[in-house]
Amino acid sequence: MKLPPTPTPEEARTLALAVLQADKFPMLASVDDGQPSVRPVSPVRTEEFTVYVASLRSSGKTDELARNSRVELCYLTPDHDQVRITGTAELVTDAGVRQSIWDTNPLLRAYLGSVDNPEFILYRVDPKRVRYMKEWALEYVEVPLS
Repeated sequence: MKLPPTPTPEEARTLALAVLQADKFPMLASVDDGQPSVRPVSPVRTEEFTVYVASLRSSGKTDELARNSRVELCYLTPDHDQVRITGTAELVTDAGVRQSIWDTNPLLRAYLGSVDNPEFILYRVDPKRVRYMKEWALEYVEVPLS
């Protein structure tokens, strides 16, 4: 099997952004008292490599992230290209950002009824490191952050 050529960092950036568009349900990894925990999430907004994820106050993920905000998102395409975003999940309290995301997400509105519902929690995953890998390339390429 011939391995694909290694993309340049600029090419990796373009390819990585395409992976984010292709995978609607990345996996979010967090750590709870030393135990890794992984679950699929549905981002409600993505700006470059900054990803917004909604949650419920009653979710176990909310307690985990309050104790340890370090996370990793893993995106995977049907062709097995992947992107890993390592960063921190920061609670979003800005009313304008919350309203903007609320206004563009009918599922949130249908499920929670009001942007002021205390169950509505919003996180912004701030990237510290982004890596891209073409299927079976066997090595990640560091993606430059803006």
